Amino acid sequence: MLQQLIMKNKKTSALILAGAAAFAYYKYSKMSPEEKIQFTQTLKEKGSGLLSNFLPGGLGNMFTKSTSTAA
Repeated sequence: MLQQLIMKNKKTSALILAGAAAFAYYKYSKMSPEEKIQFTQTLKEKGSGLLSNFLPGGLGNMFTKSTSTAA
């Protein structure tokens, strides 16, 4: 009984996640090129903020690309 309930919840969760992903793709495809660039930059900033705030020590630096250029 419990196993059936767990399987049903997994299937429902997967369907909800697939629906959310499809909706997000639809909304992104309808954005103008400028909106896409702004969205991407905002997402990158938020992601790097999460890495620096929640990963201990220098672990966050392992996952970020270096933006410095060689002279």
